[in-house]
Amino acid sequence: MTEGMALSRSAATEDERQTIPSTMKAAVYRGIDDVRLEEVPVPEIGPGEILVRVHTCGICGTDLKKIATGSHSAPRIFGHETSGVVASVGEGVRKFSVGDRVVVFHHIPCRECYYCRHKTFAQCATYKKVGCTAGFEPSGGGFAEYVRVMDWIVEKGTVRVPENVSFEQACFVEPVNTCIKGIQTLRLEAGETVLVIGQGPIGLILAVLARQSGASVITSDLYPARLTISKSFGLEHTIDASRGNTVQTIREKTDGRGADAVVLAVGGTSLIRPAMDACRPGGRVLLFAQTVRGEATIDPAAVCVDEKTLLGSYSASVELQEESVQFVMNREMDLERLISHRFPLLDSVEALNRAAHPQPDSMKIVIQPGSAWEGHQL
Repeated sequence: MTEGMALSRSAATEDERQTIPSTMKAAVYRGIDDVRLEEVPVPEIGPGEILVRVHTCGICGTDLKKIATGSHSAPRIFGHETSGVVASVGEGVRKFSVGDRVVVFHHIPCRECYYCRHKTFAQCATYKKVGCTAGFEPSGGGFAEYVRVMDWIVEKGTVRVPENVSFEQACFVEPVNTCIKGIQTLRLEAGETVLVIGQGPIGLILAVLARQSGASVITSDLYPARLTISKSFGLEHTIDASRGNTVQTIREKTDGRGADAVVLAVGGTSLIRPAMDACRPGGRVLLFAQTVRGEATIDPAAVCVDEKTLLGSYSASVELQEESVQFVMNREMDLERLISHRFPLLDSVEALNRAAHPQPDSMKIVIQPGSAWEGHQL
């Protein structure tokens, strides 16, 4: 171990330092559609920081889009839905100790700038600065054995995981936050009809949250298997988009009007126009998965003459952090059931490939660097 590494881990005991290797495995992004399993240095931590040994990290659609489009420079280590155990603490850390089970957010805003004062936290310059890294340019780092969590994330974006909650359940805290934010953006009222297009894991969470608001929820998907999973969560009203016209069906179910609100939980732009067509005059359409910039076709008269509102929601809100933590840790939804595939870190390239090319049986796919731990709950 180098002198610098020993200094950075001075808060750990000698035995604890010995359990932290000098190198680790990581899934390293090297360019468009190019991710490689590599041996990299375990990141050093500084004052106020912690080192987390990753147990589970969910694969997010935004990770896949960055890999597929080359929107970010290489090399990087992605992965931001991260849960694990504190392996080392830096000088001055008082909130956490070695051995604590935690889940970490990778973005936390400053709470003081123009955008934060207007509660558009995802536009804050500090928020855009990622606070977790496994090396290279900070990019989340969860697709690795260890993650360095920087000081402002340690203070305001790291959450303890109760002993009775699994690492798998806990890794959903950040995506649940984004979904709660999206549903709040819609300002749903009890009794409204909501159509959620797409029943992947995020679409399903959005649908459950919409139902909790008192809305009547109808879900649609091209894969009947996903609609079966939706029904298992109590979402009985479904539209099989592989067998019928979703716009026509939703109008038939709403006396010809269309849904009061439509949530588009499928990436790409081809479904934006149908989503707007499925919405009643004066209703709202939420774009939730359109994270790649480009152009889309819409009917401007639908916004002007029909008074339909087109909304967007991106990333998490710091103001919803506690609510999302409670939702996950209190198991208001059995989120582990959304996981269809679990891959060890050694098979991370295969995991990312499967997530990028979903099949009818694919839901949430996670990478588990810590799946072989002894004495730690899965």
